Amino acid sequence: MVCARSDGPRLRAWLAGLVLLAAALGTSGCGLLGGPARAETVPGVTSRPCPHAVNRNHGCIYLGTLSDLSTGPFSALGVLLTRAQRAFWERVNAEGGIGGYDVDAVTYVRDTGYVPSRHLAAYLEIKDRVLALAQTLGSTTTEEILDDLRTERMLAVPASFQSRWEFEDVILESGTSYCFHYMNAVDYAVRQGRVKRVMSVHFAGDYGADGAGGARIAARAHRLAYRSVQTPQGPDRQAAAVRSILKFKPDVVLLSTGPAETAAIVGQAVAHGYKGRFFGDQTTWNVAVMKSPVAAAMRDHYLMTATWKPFATDAPGYTAMRAALGRVVPDDTLTVGWSMQYPLKAVLERAAQNGRLTRQGLYTAMKETTFVDYEGMMPPAAGDFSGTPNASAFRETVFERPDPSRYTGLRVLTDYQAGATADGYRLDAPCSGVT
Repeated sequence: MVCARSDGPRLRAWLAGLVLLAAALGTSGCGLLGGPARAETVPGVTSRPCPHAVNRNHGCIYLGTLSDLSTGPFSALGVLLTRAQRAFWERVNAEGGIGGYDVDAVTYVRDTGYVPSRHLAAYLEIKDRVLALAQTLGSTTTEEILDDLRTERMLAVPASFQSRWEFEDVILESGTSYCFHYMNAVDYAVRQGRVKRVMSVHFAGDYGADGAGGARIAARAHRLAYRSVQTPQGPDRQAAAVRSILKFKPDVVLLSTGPAETAAIVGQAVAHGYKGRFFGDQTTWNVAVMKSPVAAAMRDHYLMTATWKPFATDAPGYTAMRAALGRVVPDDTLTVGWSMQYPLKAVLERAAQNGRLTRQGLYTAMKETTFVDYEGMMPPAAGDFSGTPNASAFRETVFERPDPSRYTGLRVLTDYQAGATADGYRLDAPCSGVT
């Protein structure tokens, strides 16, 4: 979330902010700086209570959500992410809200289907009605709105984990990037046994390129043969990727696909005699696969690189999440959706303390926020929001294996760990550009 823009756009945005601030001060004294008296002049902030307010005497802060909720490759994840974030903000409201406001994360939820053009259209529809985005799902889709987020200085929580977000100051990212996860995966595989060849199979765009960059860096560090294969969306379109795996015969395959594509690739490759190991980040996993025909292949050949431990973990944040969600089918995606809201909460609280619940106020508060408390859902190092991208980037991975006897179908193999490659890598630019 560190600024990486040129001075030109930054200067234009700064000058525009001065004009708006001067106009506001000229018409309403300091109303824009805090209290609800003039809140209606701020996008996404109103003195009127939220539609389903817990505190009827509070104003309302509206947050937007742009997710994959029906037909895209990550819809199974998007629905759960959105449900968890709603519970997160309901808990915030039940505990008194933020600075005299409740938070509404429900009214402006939009299904964009993981389609960049739909993502942009939905963003343009809601952008003047929300203060910030509680979720923008996908790397390529978020890229589609990034220029306008910068211009508007609107903060956004990404439901994606590319290393580029470390360099963007309007993005409030959480957790380990795809890049560092796959460095750790290669290091882990090398420690476990003989590895000569590594392959990445990935979607187009920064989601796939970031993980592939990390894999390439680690393969180079260990002097391993490496190959990258791009694959389209759709479980019925993975035949070419499977053929590439069978031809190259990698010891390790690193997947940057959706859950359905992951199941198809693993199932077909193993059925045709592949003996190696697959690694996938949390976006490649859906527990439903353990009730499918490829369950055995996933159990025997797939490991997950995770930023979070399973849903039933004993820690304050996990306990609060389970209480807020109530009776739900346990799923680790709920953990992700809940925990990635903590940075936005911290920034909103700081802005409220400053008396500046505006977009510029949030932007300033973000710059002042150096630590985020995840309530034990990740190690303290994950809450470091200070310094350069290289200094603050969280680099650790929890390795997990499919296990149908566990609540969410995953058994933890290791605690948080970073391999030598990730530990020693200097993050001066996003990994998606590594060649």
